[in-house]
Order: sequence, then structure tokens, then C-alpha cells
Amino acid sequence: MQKLIKLEKENPSLITPDSPTQRVAGQPIKEFATVRHRIPMLSIENTYSPEELREFNERIRKNLPGERIEYVVELKIDGVSVSLLYENGVLKQGSTRGDGLYGDDITLNLKTIKAIPLRLRGDFPPLIELRGEVYLDHQNFSRLNEGKKKNSEETFANPRNAAAGSLKLLDPQIVAKRKLSIWMHSLGYLERESKFPETQYAFLERLSKMGLRVNPHFKLCCSIEEVLNYCNYWENKKKELNYDIDGMVIKVNSFAQQKALGATTRSPRWVIAYKFPPEQAVTQIKEIRNQVGRTGVITPVAILEPIPLSGSRITRATLHNYDYIRKKNIDVGDKVKVEKAGEIIPEVVEVVSRKKGRKNFSPPQVCPACKSKLIKLEDEVALRCNNAACPAQLKMRIRHFAARRAMDIEGLGEALINQLVDKGLLDDYADIYELTKEELEDLERMGKKSAQNLLDAIEDSKNQEFARLIYALGIRHIGEHSAEILAERYSSFEELEKATIEELTTIFEIGEIGAQSVYNFFHNEHNLKILRKLGRAGVIEKQEAKGKGQRTKGKQKVEIKILEGKKFVFTGTLERYTRFEAENLVKKLGGSVSSSISKNTDYLVAGKEPGSKYTKAKELNVKILTEREFKEMIR
Repeated sequence: MQKLIKLEKENPSLITPDSPTQRVAGQPIKEFATVRHRIPMLSIENTYSPEELREFNERIRKNLPGERIEYVVELKIDGVSVSLLYENGVLKQGSTRGDGLYGDDITLNLKTIKAIPLRLRGDFPPLIELRGEVYLDHQNFSRLNEGKKKNSEETFANPRNAAAGSLKLLDPQIVAKRKLSIWMHSLGYLERESKFPETQYAFLERLSKMGLRVNPHFKLCCSIEEVLNYCNYWENKKKELNYDIDGMVIKVNSFAQQKALGATTRSPRWVIAYKFPPEQAVTQIKEIRNQVGRTGVITPVAILEPIPLSGSRITRATLHNYDYIRKKNIDVGDKVKVEKAGEIIPEVVEVVSRKKGRKNFSPPQVCPACKSKLIKLEDEVALRCNNAACPAQLKMRIRHFAARRAMDIEGLGEALINQLVDKGLLDDYADIYELTKEELEDLERMGKKSAQNLLDAIEDSKNQEFARLIYALGIRHIGEHSAEILAERYSSFEELEKATIEELTTIFEIGEIGAQSVYNFFHNEHNLKILRKLGRAGVIEKQEAKGKGQRTKGKQKVEIKILEGKKFVFTGTLERYTRFEAENLVKKLGGSVSSSISKNTDYLVAGKEPGSKYTKAKELNVKILTEREFKEMIR
């Protein structure tokens, strides 16, 4: 190594990206760049019982009638999902999952992981994007925390948190000392080649031959009962591993069948995670606090005697609502059984022993933040603060508005929002756009550069997609998917304000509860005042045309719905667009997108290496477009 360092120092032109000397960057970076994934990194649907796993199998067989189904079962590593892009065999880029569409460029940090080859071996495609899980084994986790204790630093709660925290560091030299590792498990993007494996099982074997690290405990199963037996085997054996797993991942083996099954907006239909039953522990409730959410719901939270559970140090757990407390007869001083719901959120399951002489817990009568009288709606079990000026709700609403999945205002985090609200600079989220540099510079830990960076991020947020803006408003029962549906139907807040409950109810996937909630929001005078403030700030004007294809002609807006009533299906790999972009483009121009071919399909857009949909489209005489023809059509 020393000879190589000396040689490269004397001959800088000889340094290559895959040189061992390039694993650890010499200087810390200032910030992570944002990366758009070529293929979205979707989440995996979870299941917690054998019955649900059998239901998954039935859905697969129903959608692939008469076909032979095989599954590959892999350990579900409790780590951090990353994507690796190799170009001509050399590691070009590494990124985090992020929100599934966009992640952080952490190439320099990933290069420090020796289990990641800087250059692939053997036969490899010219361009391939692979997915894997970065983790920290038990031995290195203990070593890391021992070092933190010696330096009087806060220790990590579990190996997953340590791995995630390490990848967020801006100094690769520190990351290199953490001794992270990785298991590769999935294919992202591929420039197709005829010899590439056609199954997940063969794909994992191919990865090993290319020099990538693949967990050896994967198995090919021919029935769902065989899958369950293998899951049960590892549920009993998981403690023998030197790293954490929290379940098993079950994938349809055939890539062709995976394509045919497709995906929802959130997760692929051909894969599921079988989560192991959560571990439980017994501890004592020290206090019950009443927490105010952004919609005014008061949630009771148990403050616990600290206890280790599933690799974390648990100090608090949710009690859900006051009916839950009453039914379980829970109170301060009780010893309770605690588990992590879905291995994530700690919750109190039951009382083990009650404190002698205690009184039953009484729900609060007033809001803990603003002292307003609490109300309980007829159709809800929750107590709610209905004060629009409640400071606790305000902080939560602003955090939601500025979040990455909403308006994505980088730098506007919890601590800063608390300062802005406490100093009276924000009365609602529209006030964000009235902040001045002078006001920001006066805040704690905010210099001139930080203030300007935040103002730039606020200005950039005015150009967010209309669907994100709808989601950012925090309308009850309207999540990201519902916001996208509304943005496809309505092009401005003015149109949403005019929409009737009857009209909203007819929209697929909105439903009666969502329709009522949208109607109530756009008929609340306080909300309308905030929307008008957003309009004066320039937010709404820039978003109004995002919901449908529109073009401005003078002062008159002309809607472009050239694909209205047309049904599209996509197959193969597109070069100009990601699948997500192409489908969204069709929707914005009035068309609809389906994952399967039928006689009602108007167009099949075929990219490179089209699948079985191409053959079926020919049989049904469906019009087939090349990507170039599709581009010309939408032009």
C-alpha cells in the first residue's frame, strides 16, 4: 500500500477511481448531493403471521393463473438500504434510499466499506444499479460504543442506528473507522444483456461471481409451506448470527413473473417481508404524559424506567388513546409488558402488576399546551384540542409542511421551528415565506450563511409539485397518495374550494371520510386566510398548473388534455424517462396508466427488452409505440 501511495503521489495521472488508495477521501465534504434513483426504491409490504403469508401466496397465484411459482427466501437484515451504481465495472455512485425517489449521494462513505468492491470481477453488464443493506456487526458495534463511553459521548441504541448515523457523517475518515459491512440483495436498474440471469436465485449467485457480498442463507422454495418452515427455522436461529435480522424477505423467483405482477405506488406486489414476533420486556411506568399532535389529537405516552429491548434502550412507549388505558386499566406506578410494534414503535401491551393503593388514571380535561377545553367527536375515540392557535399543534403542522416528503424545506428542522414559534415569528406555515435574513440571523446557531441557505430553500420550495403542496397542508385523512389523486383531478386550490362533497366522494380512493375532510378544510375561513397568504407569497400561482397539463396563452390558461380517456401500459426499459416520470406525464395530460394489457388498452409503450405484455398487445391488436413515438405524441 505504501509503495502504491508513493507511486500515485509521484504520478497523479495514474490514479484510478478503483484504486485501493481511493477508498477513504482525504477531506470531509460540506454536504451530500441529491440523487434521483433510476428505478424507485420502493418499500416492502410487511406481514406478521403465517395466515397473512398464505394470503400473499394466494394473491400471487390468482394473478399468475396456472403458472409454476417459486420463491426465494432471504434474511431481512436490520440495516440501512443503499444503492450502488457500477459503470463499466467501476463503482460510479452510491446513495441512500431517501424517500424512494431521491436519496443522498454517499459514494465517499460507501467506498470506505471494504466489502463493497470498487471494481467488479468477471462478466458484468456495462451499467448496473444494485441494492443492498449496510449494517454493523455485533463485535464492531460493541467496540464503537466502548470507544464512545471512554470519550464520555452518547452511545448508539442499536447497530442499525449506528450504521445509519455513520453513513450520514460528512467525514469519510471517521466512517472508515466504524467497520461497516454490506449484503447485496436486489437489482435496481440494468442495461439489458442477453446472458443476464432470469431469476432472483441465479441473480444472487451471479452477484457473488462479480465480487459482491451476498448473504449465504438464501433458499429456493417451491411452496408457501416450505417458505414458512424456513422462516420458522431462522426465527429460532437468529440469535446465533453476528448481526441483526428482524424477519425474512420472500420474493417471487422469476423476473418475468415479477414484471407481470408489477407494483403499487408504495411497494412491489411480488415481494413481502415476514416479520418475526416482537421481543417483550417488563418495566415500570414512571409518568403518563399527554402529547399534542398536529391535528390536535391528544396522545397519552408512558414514560418508563429505561430498559433494553430489541437492541434499543426504551424510555417511553405509546398508550394509543384513553380508551386503551381504560380497557387495560393502566396507571402510573404499574409494572407493564412492553414490545416494539412492527419492531419500531414501543407500545405498552399489558399490565403485569399494579401499584398498591393507586387510583385509576383520569384523562385530561384541557390541552396541556394551550389549556383549551378538549373535545371528543362522535366518530372518534381520541380527545382533541380544537384551538387553531394551539402552539403545540402549530409546531407540528409547520414541521409537516416543511418535511422532505412535503415542501422539502431543507434546514427548517424541529429546533429551528421551536425557536421561530416561541419568538412569535411564525403564526402559521404561510409565515415561513415572510421570514427575513435579519430575523433568522438573530436566532441561536444561525449565522449569515445558514440564514441565506434557509431562505434559498424556502424560495425553492415555491416550485414544488402541486400534489406535495396539497399533502403539506396537513388535511386530515389525506396522505401522499390521496394528495396525488386530488392533484390529478384539480389544478388549483380555487377548484378544490368549489368542489362539493358529492363530487369528491366519487373520486376513486378518496372515499367519504377523505371527501368530508377535504371539504371541511377548504370551507374553513382560517385555512382560507392561510392559503391566500401562500398565494401572495407566490406559492399557489406557481403550483396552479401542476395538477393538469396546462399552457398559458396571454392571460388565458388553456388546458392540454391530449391524452384524456386514453389508457397506457408501459413495458421494457425506457431511456429518456424513468417509469415513474413517464406514467406521471400520461396522468398529467389526462390519460390513465395500467399495469396489465387488456382489450381496453389504447397504447403500449415499449422500451428496450419488452416483456410478455408486448406479445399480448400484439395478440389483442393494441397500438404499440416506441419511446420516440411516445415522445412525439406528448410533444
